[in-house]
Amino acid sequence: MFPIGRSLPSADDLLVLLAVGRSGRFTTAADTLGVNHTTVSRRIASLERALGGRVLVKTSGGWELTALGRRALDAAEHVDGVVRGLVDPDGAPLGGVVRISATDGFSAYIAAPAAVEVRRRHPAVSVELIAATRRASEARSGMDIEVVVGQPRVHRAEAIRVAEYCLGLYATRDYLDRHGTPADRTELEAHPLVYFVDSMLRVDDLDLAHTGAGTGVRLPAMAGSVSSTNVFVHVEATRAHAGIGLLPCFMADRHDDLIRVLPDDVTVTLAYWLVARTDTLRRPEVAAVVDAIRAQALARADELRGRAGAAR
Repeated sequence: MFPIGRSLPSADDLLVLLAVGRSGRFTTAADTLGVNHTTVSRRIASLERALGGRVLVKTSGGWELTALGRRALDAAEHVDGVVRGLVDPDGAPLGGVVRISATDGFSAYIAAPAAVEVRRRHPAVSVELIAATRRASEARSGMDIEVVVGQPRVHRAEAIRVAEYCLGLYATRDYLDRHGTPADRTELEAHPLVYFVDSMLRVDDLDLAHTGAGTGVRLPAMAGSVSSTNVFVHVEATRAHAGIGLLPCFMADRHDDLIRVLPDDVTVTLAYWLVARTDTLRRPEVAAVVDAIRAQALARADELRGRAGAAR
């Protein structure tokens, strides 16, 4: 029995919550629904009155569902499924927007081809890729999927190990001809390192790759060269002879002008993890993107681990 004196939640209000829950923003939900921001706000307020509590809280990243909001979202997904079934009893084609946050290299070489494959099979699905190297967010409003480096510690979300990948030391032949090829780790001290900006690195496992703790590889103190928050800058700076770059093998091995340095001594193995809320993973369009990402990572396993370049 629903509490006396309280009106039943409106199906329209639930569908508005579904749009906000998926995007994390009132403005995005309004655009999706074809209404204005004020209407979205009014519908959410109506739903909260009917349920007797808050369904959304404001965070730095957008609007996040409360515990009550997550329960309401489950009901909203059922309503959405029933409505879609009325339109097409045999199953409506997949549609909607899936937003992914992933590292620069993963976005370009794994997520982008996966997105193209999803679009080929489901033209009504749009995929937005936000390239960022960061920890998994506790307040992931606005993102359907996050791909991060290293096993994340998250609550109210699922973490799926996608793939292992390796980093190695690379330099150009011209650089090595001018400055000498290191014969062992101790000789690395004479060379500048191309890598992330230390003060802005927010991913523990990538920091470990630099310090060596927990990876089995410890590099000697190397002078800084060109540093960046973007791994594509690392690759291009290394190709421009800035020094020795600690680079993902699946990116560096694509360039014939880069030579692997001390491959038997310096190999850092890390892992990509995919993070998403359980309710988000139940959305068919999100599930299709996740499946495509995992398939793409599996197909490129040798590249990710550096085996393709080693065999060249």
